[in-house]
Amino acid sequence: MSELLTRDLIADKAIIYDTHPVDPRTNAPRGFFDQTFELPARLFAASLALFVAFLAVMTVGFGNPELILPMAIFGIFFAGFYGIPVLFVRQAPNESNTGQSWREFKAQGVQTLTGRLPASEAAIQMLILPVLILAWGIACVTIAALV
Repeated sequence: MSELLTRDLIADKAIIYDTHPVDPRTNAPRGFFDQTFELPARLFAASLALFVAFLAVMTVGFGNPELILPMAIFGIFFAGFYGIPVLFVRQAPNESNTGQSWREFKAQGVQTLTGRLPASEAAIQMLILPVLILAWGIACVTIAALV
């Protein structure tokens, strides 16, 4: 059932924090935000490579000259999606906004708001969608070739 929760009842039960209880950036200088997600550049490069492989599979599989414009648009989007964040990271003061090295990533994993995530699970979560999209593209080209 539902019940009316008054402001006073919520204020009695609420635990109020001055800073976010899990966010490790609260002791960072004011205005500082980590733009790297603590992930090594290799994971971002692998994600981009999988997306580009999908475009290559679709281009080769459906080799039609009319696909030049959509593929160019996709290329511009990928350049923006992966290039603009690189520019943000490079503008950090004193090189303080760099991602983890691969060794640090394997040893420490990634801190999320729900707890620490091991490196293998973080890599799987980050790369599962690009892998599935590439597999979908291969399946589409295979079906089109067989029909």
